Amino acid sequence: MPQHPSLPLTQIAQLLDVPEDSLRALIAARGGHQGDTTLVGLTVAEAARRMGVGRTTLYKFISSGEIPSAKVGRLRRVPVEAVNEFLQRRLSREGFDAAA
Repeated sequence: MPQHPSLPLTQIAQLLDVPEDSLRALIAARGGHQGDTTLVGLTVAEAARRMGVGRTTLYKFISSGEIPSAKVGRLRRVPVEAVNEFLQRRLSREGFDAAA
């Protein structure tokens, strides 16, 4: 699986338009639980939770083609890499660079 550079939490909070302290509180509330790291296809709810947005917002990104997804039977799955790539594109578009 390709490695993606870690994004500074401040930039992620700015990208998602949420207060940084709220994002830190959410991360702390999760207690460091990272979920199943072997998953390659996330449910829409899982992908939305990883991004810190609602399901409706994620469905808008999927409908617009900004985030790819696939139907598996009656279920929709979002590739894990798609979440990271989407955030990277958004950061690049906003003019943010990864911290040195």
